[in-house]
Amino acid sequence: MNRLNRKTTDIPATMPLKILQFGGGNFIRCFVDWMVQILNEEADFKAGVVVIKPTAKGDYQTLKTQDGLFTAILNGNENGALATKTKLITCVQQVLNPYTEWNACLDLAKNPDILFVVSNTTEAGIKFNPEDQYLGAPPNEFPAKLTVWLFHRFQHFGNDLDKGCIMLPCELIEDNGDRLRTAILNYSKAWHLGEVFISWIDKANHFCNTLVDRIVSGYPSAMADQLEYELGYHDKLMVMGEQYHNWIIEAPNSVKKQMPFSKTELKVTFVDDLGPFREMKVRILNGAHTAMVPVAYLAGMKLVNETMENHILAGFVASLLKDEVCKTLPFPEQRKQDYIQDVLDRFRNPSLKHQLIDIALNSTSKFVTRLLPSLKDYCKQEGRLPKHLVFGLSALLLFYKGEFNGGKIDLKDDPKTLALFKENWDKLKSGSLSLKQMVHGILGNVDVWNEDLTLIKDLSTLVTDHLTTIRTYGMIEALTLLNNDKKSTSKT
Repeated sequence: MNRLNRKTTDIPATMPLKILQFGGGNFIRCFVDWMVQILNEEADFKAGVVVIKPTAKGDYQTLKTQDGLFTAILNGNENGALATKTKLITCVQQVLNPYTEWNACLDLAKNPDILFVVSNTTEAGIKFNPEDQYLGAPPNEFPAKLTVWLFHRFQHFGNDLDKGCIMLPCELIEDNGDRLRTAILNYSKAWHLGEVFISWIDKANHFCNTLVDRIVSGYPSAMADQLEYELGYHDKLMVMGEQYHNWIIEAPNSVKKQMPFSKTELKVTFVDDLGPFREMKVRILNGAHTAMVPVAYLAGMKLVNETMENHILAGFVASLLKDEVCKTLPFPEQRKQDYIQDVLDRFRNPSLKHQLIDIALNSTSKFVTRLLPSLKDYCKQEGRLPKHLVFGLSALLLFYKGEFNGGKIDLKDDPKTLALFKENWDKLKSGSLSLKQMVHGILGNVDVWNEDLTLIKDLSTLVTDHLTTIRTYGMIEALTLLNNDKKSTSKT
């Protein structure tokens, strides 16, 4: 059986490069690249994608070896039965690692066909880092790399307003397009790139706020051999997801006209105000994922659908959404409940082997964007702490100890954040800190949470109590006690 690449499939890389893509992970390949493939096939889009690695870790060598080719495997219910659809994605024409091919990345700025910039660099990816330097080869942060790239484009085309780009960030942060623009302007000013360039950024480029929605579980390890047998080739980058998808883009008609989604059945909606759509999706679907991870992992689970098969864990997720998060959203009750039920049903999809540890990436920043707003709004509205949300925060602190059942948890987060948690758990172990002191110190760290969480009345105390219970009785018994304890919600 042949390895998947352009020689074995006889598929040449002839599409003109129109899309600069920062990130080549499972989600963006199974969402954006899958959509580009359909646009090419059904709407004569004729768009090639060049993937730029946004971070230093790893090298995208497998994607290079496969010449950008991979298979998207999508599952969903059709007429009451589970159906699987596969699609070979061929739109990725080039893969570049800026840490070894920075000049090649910059040369792309001279390509007049490039119109779109898409990205998926996690919630922590769009930020301004004052330590980044223009002459870094490359700079560290994704917006810094993009600023240098745009400046090269501006210089090459001589301030041509027709050579700007449409930015479509897919990071799950509020106003992601606006925040990307702000970061680029901050770099432009810090590096003294000039007022003319800053004016070109504003006049020639569109920074669209977007919202993405698809559950992508990643490489289907348990089914890989059978799938490869059916496909007839070896594919190390197969990516599995659900058929459900939704992309909402806040953009003017001029941007909409550049993207022929209307010629397809793709669920892409252009809107004037993304806010209401984003709030419901991020707080319910993404919030549930983030709350689920530490609780379920520390209960011995590995997969999302496995978690939902356990009635205690599934009850925790459902109660968190229905009894707490739901109350913080200003939408009609039936609409909220219907969406929550859809999300719970999607989590139960048996074909999506969604690893909890994959969702755990940057869980602290995810808690800040996905769960903390619900926690604070619930306190303000109900006059008490939401016990399931607080329990989820407590489990997160224990999860970031980095140990479970004698083994190491493969935590991935900002090194400073990981160092903070390690230092505090080590001090607790040595006896130099009490559990209460440790919790207070972690929750009070503004760098982690963007605010001092100890200022939320009774939060430190309740988190300490939950941690004590979990460490004493284990996760499942602690959840049982949580559900039985009517006094778990402290009045504020």
